[in-house]
Amino acid sequence: MARDVRKTMIRSAALLFREHGIAGTSLADVLEHSGAPRGSIYHHFPGGKNQLAAEATVWAGSLVTRMLVEAGGPLEVVGALFGFWRTELTMHPQSGCPVLAAALAEAESGDAYQAAREVFGTWERAIADLLVGRGVAEERAVSAATLLIAATEGAVVLARAKGDLRALDRVEREMTRTIGHLLVDSA
Repeated sequence: MARDVRKTMIRSAALLFREHGIAGTSLADVLEHSGAPRGSIYHHFPGGKNQLAAEATVWAGSLVTRMLVEAGGPLEVVGALFGFWRTELTMHPQSGCPVLAAALAEAESGDAYQAAREVFGTWERAIADLLVGRGVAEERAVSAATLLIAATEGAVVLARAKGDLRALDRVEREMTRTIGHLLVDSA
């Protein structure tokens, strides 16, 4: 039971951070969203908001990492990433990436910032490994992985700011072309 409360609080924090950022989300907001009892924060997260933010970042990052690993090949990863964000932004137009929120929150939550650095590194490695497995040289694979993550995050920000999904569509097309050409060149 206590474990479920903890997991629910982490999930609620990630969902709130993606819409309001870490600074814009209070512990009271997390309690209300999760339905957790008032004393739950410091019982489950003795490090307070900093610890909760770090754990929410890791949790959110692990969901995307799993998607990257399960997607199949590099082109399927592109489709999975943009498909995920298309669905998210259709259902929740003010949504964003909680890992990006943590990366932008260095001053408020050093642990979440560090967790975001690690998550982004894990994503880069997962994508690069897929590319290397398809014959792409290591250096090019890492560069392409970085580009895909940066392009995806940027497209999400643009789509959210503009209130339409065309940025996602455009960037997905370009990333599909770029990764496709990289695979052909490496064959």
